[in-house]
Amino acid sequence: MRKALRLRRLSRPRDDRYLFVPLDHSVSDGPVVPADRWSDLIGSVVVGGADAIVVHKGRLRTIDPRLLGECALVVHLSAGTAHAADTNAKVLVGDVEEALRLGADAVSVHVNIGSDTEERQLADLGTVAKACDAWNLPLIAMVYPRGPRIADPHDPRLLAHVVNIAVDLGADLVKTTLALPVERMADVVASCPIPVLAAGGPADTGACLVDTARAVMAAGCAGLAVGRRVFTAPSPLALVAELASVVHGDPDADLVHYTSTMTGAV
Repeated sequence: MRKALRLRRLSRPRDDRYLFVPLDHSVSDGPVVPADRWSDLIGSVVVGGADAIVVHKGRLRTIDPRLLGECALVVHLSAGTAHAADTNAKVLVGDVEEALRLGADAVSVHVNIGSDTEERQLADLGTVAKACDAWNLPLIAMVYPRGPRIADPHDPRLLAHVVNIAVDLGADLVKTTLALPVERMADVVASCPIPVLAAGGPADTGACLVDTARAVMAAGCAGLAVGRRVFTAPSPLALVAELASVVHGDPDADLVHYTSTMTGAV
């Protein structure tokens, strides 16, 4: 299958906009939900309208394929835990051929720019990109400015550098940290020739996720990749449905809505 066909599958309405729900946190931080609620969570995310879920290879085997429907499957190849001496370190724990055998529509790799293991993570991204080209499998680079040499991870100029690293090493899409203020994501997007997806950000910021989604889409982002704020929501289905409406809606309307919200808040 040609890579372009697989890339199209990553957007359910085929509009080149993307709402991804990463559910790979069980490696880094522990269980996402109790085991007996896992299938319900997957069902809620799919019915809500997510374009793709992101999981590790072993967790994939616990998903009933009938639950996925039109929702694409991204296998995450990087891992590291919150218990490591260096929590910014990531290693590869899978490969492209294995992901294809499991039915992946794409793979993702995590890179922390500014970390003490940046060199290895960049090499891993390049290796995976080469394999993805050989097998025509889309590659999503999840690249963040994180580490002891990063003063401001929300600096738009830094984020522009970060996303272009993903471009140069062969990614097809890139996910990164939100610029602050969020409107400055427009500068990041303008610098980058591949689709940019914004992370949802930590749940303790107090920011309304849906308003943030409107702002990043109005800034020109191709979509969102939101995990923790979905699976910890009172109703993951309702939140995903609202986010899907924003991502696949009218960006001009999002700009008007976000601007009016900010004006009313002043």
